[in-house]
Order: sequence, then structure tokens, then C-alpha cells
Amino acid sequence: MIRNLFVIISAVSFIFNSCQSLVLSATSAKPPKASTGSGFGGTATGGGFGTRKVNSKQSLSGKVRNVSGFTGSGTKTLRTAVNTFDSILKDYDKESVSDMYVRSPLNDKELYWFVGKICRRTDINDKKLKGTSIPTEFEAVISQKRLILEYAKNKLRPQNFGGPYANNLEIWLAPGDTEMEVVQNKIQLTKVLGSLANLSDSAFSVADVGFNPEIYVGDEIKEGGLRVKRDDNGKPMKPIFGINEAKG
Repeated sequence: MIRNLFVIISAVSFIFNSCQSLVLSATSAKPPKASTGSGFGGTATGGGFGTRKVNSKQSLSGKVRNVSGFTGSGTKTLRTAVNTFDSILKDYDKESVSDMYVRSPLNDKELYWFVGKICRRTDINDKKLKGTSIPTEFEAVISQKRLILEYAKNKLRPQNFGGPYANNLEIWLAPGDTEMEVVQNKIQLTKVLGSLANLSDSAFSVADVGFNPEIYVGDEIKEGGLRVKRDDNGKPMKPIFGINEAKG
């Protein structure tokens, strides 16, 4: 009798301890981490089905002339741009060239300074074409924008584009080799809009565009070179005049 009672007490104790262990396990278990918004195929940083975060550096690879710090006339990046310009110009005429002007609204909102030229390969069947698409005129500028502006404000006209005037510099275009027509107020300038983000979906290569900077010599170093006056839309502010007429 006593032995049977002992067995019953042991069984009850075992069941009680087992139940207690189960309760403790249930209360101490950590809940699963909440999802951060990713759906099927998403990532921990969000997104839905098939979402994949795009690396902006990868999307711009081969489309931008990178510049590190000050860019003068002797840097490797600028030499590459100039050599590419010369190489393209040998294969194409001036139709592949665009003239560039830079304005600093903080310095003089009516003054546009000639800073050089860009060129680009324009034939999709060109065997020397590095990209799989032809660069547009604007892509040729934006892909080299940092190089162009660094040269303009540090080397060409620091007194107009550097220091307090360096913010919000603008690049404006005219057809290639039209400096005289621009001076005569025959041509309206076109503003370059957009940023590097606009290049991400394009298949062109920066190796298919070049830059030939304006270089000052003699008195131009102090006084400056070619510049014209235009309104905010790039339109001439005075009437057209002939080559032998007084500007007035």
C-alpha cells in the first residue's frame, strides 16, 4: 500500500515539473523579428516582389569623367578629355561639336563666359564607338559637368566662378564653332538641365565624348576672353549687328 502511494506521488510530481517547464519555455521564447516591409523576393531594407536595390555607382560606371579635387590644365582627366576630343574631331565635322558658356547668377546674371567645346560620336555604326548608344548633346555635357565647372572656376575665371560665386553655376550651349554669330546676337543659348541621375538608364560611354577647354593667353588671363550678355532664357539682349557695325 505504502509502495503504491509512493509511486502515485512520484508520478504527480513528474507531471507537475513537466508542465512547469513547458510554461517557462513558452514565456521565455523570443518572438520572430518583424518584417521591415519586404515582400516575396524582397530584401530586409524593404520592397516587394523581386525588389532589388540598385547601386548608383554601378549604374553610372563608364558614363562619368571622375574628378578628384582641383582640376587644372595638366591633370590626367583633363588630358584624357582633350585627347578624346581631338580623336573624335578627326572622324567627324563640326556637327558633332557644341560650344559651351558658363554663367554664375551670383556674380552677374547677364554675363555668359565661353569656356570651351564638347564633341561626341554621332554614328551608331562607328567602329570606334565604345557604348551601345550614341551620346546626346546633353549627356556629353552632364557626363563631364564636374570637370568643365572645376576647370572654369579654378583655372579659367576664378574671379567670376570661384569662392562666393561657385554655387549654382550653369552651363549653356550653342552650335559648334558659332562664337562670331553668338557675339553678333544671332544665336540664342540653350541651358543644360539634368544631373548624373539622368544618365543611369542610358547605354552611352564617356569614352565617346570629349572636352576642349578655352585657354587664355596674354591680356586675356587678367581681362578675360569671350563673353556675351543674355537674358535668363539665353536670348540676346540687343539687336543683331553686322561684323563692321558698332555694337552701340
